[in-house]
Amino acid sequence: MYIDSHCHLDYHERDGDLDEVVKRAQHAGVETLVTICTKMENFETVKRIAERFGNVWCSLGIHPHEVGNEALPTAKELVALADHPKVVGIGETGLDYYYERSPRDAQKKCLRVHIEVARETGLPLIVHARDADDDMIEILEEGYRNGPYPGLIHCFTSGPELAEKALEIGFSISFSGIVTFKNAEDLRKVAKSVPMDRVLIETDAPYLAPIPNRGKRNEPAYVIHVAETLAHVRGVDTEYIAQKTTDNFHRLFSQVKPNT
Repeated sequence: MYIDSHCHLDYHERDGDLDEVVKRAQHAGVETLVTICTKMENFETVKRIAERFGNVWCSLGIHPHEVGNEALPTAKELVALADHPKVVGIGETGLDYYYERSPRDAQKKCLRVHIEVARETGLPLIVHARDADDDMIEILEEGYRNGPYPGLIHCFTSGPELAEKALEIGFSISFSGIVTFKNAEDLRKVAKSVPMDRVLIETDAPYLAPIPNRGKRNEPAYVIHVAETLAHVRGVDTEYIAQKTTDNFHRLFSQVKPNT
């Protein structure tokens, strides 16, 4: 069985085929899905989707692209919203200096608030990092000095330095369909080096469909291709990757009940 630790099922609901997407995932052996919140106005939608399906859970947070578009809630307000049995993660939050869709200072402030919420709730921080490794390392370390908190770097595409720092403070690393791309050899080297007990898999659906589905709309059923690539890179069988990443997921996202 597999777990898609990061997808955006609200997009599939918008497309009108959410039920079929969830059924295809289950048929493919994907037992659990986490649908991710990217802005506060969508939280009720992602929460409702999680409430609708027994095997779907959700997060609460503001994507760095959205920081400039809405008022930042206080940590206290986010902690209160996170007090729901289907909310199992804080984010996605982070820094994205590639598109520069939000001011950098606002992104940093938002990330720090989310770190505080993760620390207070004990829910894992779900981090988006793109072209911002130095600032990300600084803020994650700063947050850790103020008190440990659980988390992971999702859809990892950064350099080995960020991977090492994230692992040092106890984070996990999640790999998406990007690891299957032909030009992702450097990423596959990182994927080979991460301790197996810290590896998760995801789709980030509907984005980043893995080979052999690249160019199509992504969906959770395709997470098996990420597992297959990791198995090849690490010289193990796919069933081993499935079992280890499932165990790792449940250890980090401890509120998720297996086989629900």
